Amino acid sequence: MIDENHKNFKWLVLLTVIIGTFLGRLDSTIVNLALPKIIIDFKITVLSAGWIATAYILANAVFVPIWGKLGDTVGRKKVYILGFTIFIFGSALAGFAWNLSSMIVFRIIQAIAGSADYPTAMAILAVTFQQGKERAQALGLWSASFAAAVVFGPLIGGPMIDAFGWRSIFLLNIPVGIAGLIMAFIFVRESVSEHKTIHFDWWGAITLGVALSSLVLVLDQGNAWGWFAYQSIICYISTILFTIIFLFVESKAQEPIVDLKFFKNSVFVNTLLNNFVVFMAMMGAVFLIPVFCQTYLGYNATQTGYLFIPMAIFMMIASPIGGSLTGKVEPRYVIFASTLVAAVGIYLFSYLDPRSSALTVIIPLSIMAFGMGFGMAQRTSVIAAIVPTEEMGIASSILALGRNIAGAFGIAVFGTILTNTTNSNVLNTAYRSVIKITNPAIYKQAVELIILKAQIDAYKPVFIWASILLLVGSALSLLIKVSKEKMREGHKGEEAFVEV
Repeated sequence: MIDENHKNFKWLVLLTVIIGTFLGRLDSTIVNLALPKIIIDFKITVLSAGWIATAYILANAVFVPIWGKLGDTVGRKKVYILGFTIFIFGSALAGFAWNLSSMIVFRIIQAIAGSADYPTAMAILAVTFQQGKERAQALGLWSASFAAAVVFGPLIGGPMIDAFGWRSIFLLNIPVGIAGLIMAFIFVRESVSEHKTIHFDWWGAITLGVALSSLVLVLDQGNAWGWFAYQSIICYISTILFTIIFLFVESKAQEPIVDLKFFKNSVFVNTLLNNFVVFMAMMGAVFLIPVFCQTYLGYNATQTGYLFIPMAIFMMIASPIGGSLTGKVEPRYVIFASTLVAAVGIYLFSYLDPRSSALTVIIPLSIMAFGMGFGMAQRTSVIAAIVPTEEMGIASSILALGRNIAGAFGIAVFGTILTNTTNSNVLNTAYRSVIKITNPAIYKQAVELIILKAQIDAYKPVFIWASILLLVGSALSLLIKVSKEKMREGHKGEEAFVEV
């Protein structure tokens, strides 16, 4: 019999949820590496293959708040294990997919299951670690697993795909997932809210799902469609219309899937706003780094992954350090400093050019990662301190949803800035250039050099704008007013436990 009062028991709970979080994020990272092989095997176009990722993003965004609500009411352990089990099942199916349609269906199953992880895992940790400082350290280490998965994805996935084929990356989830599932059965303690759900908010779930689907779809496909194409306009109208309907439904619902009272709490709103701005800038800028490294610096996918290893290390170092400041320094000052450091890191990317060395990439990534990691535990700890534990699942699902949408916004906005700046640079460079050679081959080469210069120069304003956005995020963090004492004590609310 395992002694739940043993001092190390709660850290085994942390290790359990880290495995689940790491596996889910690792899967989404590796799949992008496998797309070229999948395209060849299924004999599909690059555009068609894009729906494999889009379907995953849509399903994940829609189901995060649903799982959060269910976890609070029927039991976090039950929902966590259910999500984990379905994820393993979906991974096995994806490993045996036979065409594009089957792959999309199986990825949707994986996404629905994977979206259960974040809200239930955070709630499990908040219940397990009651003391404020200890909770912050646990949340910091858990948050670092996100970065680790992003980095180790290319390192694990690249060699596996080359040696065993793309199906191996899905089948890998089965043994690792089963190990994590067994640990969840043994170590995770069941917890439920005292407030039982009698009437599940289906209309709220449906209207929110349609609104989120429309928003994420246009953010993902808008660049390809054109932001003012009829498909994009339909998505805009659908997003606005169903958001209005959703807000009306939630205001009348007996047990809303998203309790709007959260948005009356200034600390919650300001933390969510800071989180949105920070993740929008970070995701919008960082997704361009591998593109630049592989296009202009000559690295392959695996070599690019090596560049990101220090990023994971610095984030994993910084997260517990930031958490250790809980109760000693007001969280807004920690978040302010961390966001400022991250802004410096991203700004340094504006000096990238085709002559850049590996250190020119590694140093900014490390600075940015240290800044992000330093404040990540504080952001999640603020939410854990001000929200009653019986509502932790839905509160953390809102936080996760904000991050997902922020990332989609960042990629869409900065991708558009890159495209528009490139086009503008081509025109400006061509206008200032004089080509006196009439030889067609040399003339063609000159035009290609103009385009190449325009593309490289377009990256600089993207990183500058991203750093400015982070500066805005650092200023917003000063609005997060939670006392050191509140953070040190953690939440004192009652929580119902069920022994299983």
